[in-house]
Amino acid sequence: MKKILLACFLAVGISAQAQIETPQPSPSAKIMQTVGLTEVTIEYSRPAMRGRTIFGDLVPYDQLWRTGANANTTIEFSDDITIGESAVKAGKYAIFTKPGKDTWEVILYNDTSNWGAPRAWDESKVVATAVAPVNKMPYTTESFTIGINNLSNDKADLEFSWEKTFVVVPFAVPTDKKATASIEKAMAGPQAGDYFSAARYFFEEGKDMDKAKMWVDKAIEMTSDNPRFWYLRQQSLIYAKMGKKAEAIKIAKESLALAEKAGNKDYVKMNRDSIKEWSK
Repeated sequence: MKKILLACFLAVGISAQAQIETPQPSPSAKIMQTVGLTEVTIEYSRPAMRGRTIFGDLVPYDQLWRTGANANTTIEFSDDITIGESAVKAGKYAIFTKPGKDTWEVILYNDTSNWGAPRAWDESKVVATAVAPVNKMPYTTESFTIGINNLSNDKADLEFSWEKTFVVVPFAVPTDKKATASIEKAMAGPQAGDYFSAARYFFEEGKDMDKAKMWVDKAIEMTSDNPRFWYLRQQSLIYAKMGKKAEAIKIAKESLALAEKAGNKDYVKMNRDSIKEWSK
């Protein structure tokens, strides 16, 4: 009897300690990307081809697809955005698609609790749809991939690729609205960094250069006791864009000297290149 009990205890102990780990057939992935001033997060699972024909077979044409594997593929925006012709509120959404031979319909759905596609589709939960053309790639993507690429201050591309199929859905973020509001608020009592950031933003977006010059000059004036080579670099760029190249060269030389002293090779090179260009 004692031997039987001992054997039972050993079996239970071995069972409790056994924790077998094996790779998931469709491993999970998470993308976190800042677009302008908006945070975008995507979570999804990545099935692989494994010798199978994907679109038109494993994933039938013109039928609702979970856009990945396992639980809902989700996308979350920290701000209101625009995708296709649809305005989308900040929040978290499931991504469903209807892959076709020539186009995909991409759908944002405000219920993310499903495992795969919903058993009962609720059209009232659709917050946005976009139709995008199918591009054929010259190479094969083995694992289903979602990416956020072609970033700019106010937009980016949501990309889907698998097998030889590549689909791009552009979306826009409210960077100008947020940045302008932030600038206007800061101007009520700005610090040197506020003036610098405002000037840089106006320069990069091609907005009012007179305002950009006024703000960058303020930033330089407020830091005259401890000049900063990156502030001077931005000032030189604004002056050059306004056609004040002689002044831009003088400022760039000041920035160059400070950058050399600080050992910042990137700013040394940028200033030298600009001085050479503006001296032509």
